[in-house]
Formats: sequence, structure tokens, C-alpha cells
Amino acid sequence: MNAEWHYSKDERGVGLIQINRPAARNAIGWDLLQGLRQQVAECGDDADLRVLVLTATGDKAFCAGADLKERKTYSESKTRTFVKRIGALTAEIGRLPMPTICAINGHAFGGGCELALACDLRVMAKGFQIGLTETALAIIPGAGGTQRLPRIVGLAKAKELIFTAARLTTEQALEIGLVNAVGEDVMAEAETLVSGILRCG
Repeated sequence: MNAEWHYSKDERGVGLIQINRPAARNAIGWDLLQGLRQQVAECGDDADLRVLVLTATGDKAFCAGADLKERKTYSESKTRTFVKRIGALTAEIGRLPMPTICAINGHAFGGGCELALACDLRVMAKGFQIGLTETALAIIPGAGGTQRLPRIVGLAKAKELIFTAARLTTEQALEIGLVNAVGEDVMAEAETLVSGILRCG
């Protein structure tokens, strides 16, 4: 077990990855990024893994995106490598052979939203917000969000959300199909989907 993320698999073949940096709003730093990529690769090689759920610890943020405080200490070269590897992580999640569900248990902005978009399905806890907010910092979503969001909500709506750095409520996200379900207990919502998936071949 690593301090920055946890992984477990139950007897049904359902895996659970939990990001575990609540003090940093579960932001993605260098070590977490490397660890998640390794864990995702191991999941991809597990023929007995039937469903994978991605969530986080804490009760405020699923993932605030890249750890910008840490990134200020990077050289330009390391920053470029970091951005490239976040894109690689979301691509690797998207290529996993089993269904993936993101249980968004808090705010999901920037790279956190992109992690969610990389999963096949998304459920979200009520009372939080989600969005690709990078343009508010004069940068663009760099981990595949500009490609994945239009596939889910349509091109015009995706452009609106990206250009305005919009922060959607759970209700707004559900209305446009960005998330599949919302609820007070996000893990219960995820379990409903897991149970439905496990009944199928």
C-alpha cells in the first residue's frame, strides 16, 4: 500500500483505486502520477479484473488537477515531461480492457476532470462541482479533455465549457450527460453500476 494511493480488489473481481492526498485536495504530483501509471498498467494486465473504480479519499475534492505548488519547483523540462505523462495516464486509463467507473466524491477540476473523462462511466456526489477550468489560468486542458469532452457532451457544449472555464454543479453535469448518476452516497451509486455490469458478460 502506498501513502499517496490505495488499491484493492474484492472477491468479485472489482478493483478500487483511491487517490490519497486529501491535504493537497488530491492534486496530482510527480510521485502520485508515476504510481498511478504503474497501478493502471498492473490493472490492465489482470485478466481477473472485471470492473475498475477510481475515486479518492477525503470529503472535499476528488482531484484538483495538477499540484501547481509542486510544479512551481520543476524545471521547464520536467514540467513538459509531467504534462506529457498526465496525458499518457488518461490515455492508459481509456485503453483499459475492463469497464471503468469514476466515483467523483468531491470537486473535480482541470486534470481531475480529465481523469474522470478518461473513465467509461462517471457518478458524482451531490453538492460538488466539475469542470475543465484550465483556460482561467491561460492554459488549455492538456490531458485529453479537449478530445474526450466533445465525445460525451457534444462539440458546441464542450467548446462553451472549455472556453469559459465553467464549473458545473452535479445537477448541470447530469443534465448534459457529463455524469451518469448523482447521489448523496457516491460509492453506492458506483455499486449500482458495478452490480449491473457484473450481471453481464
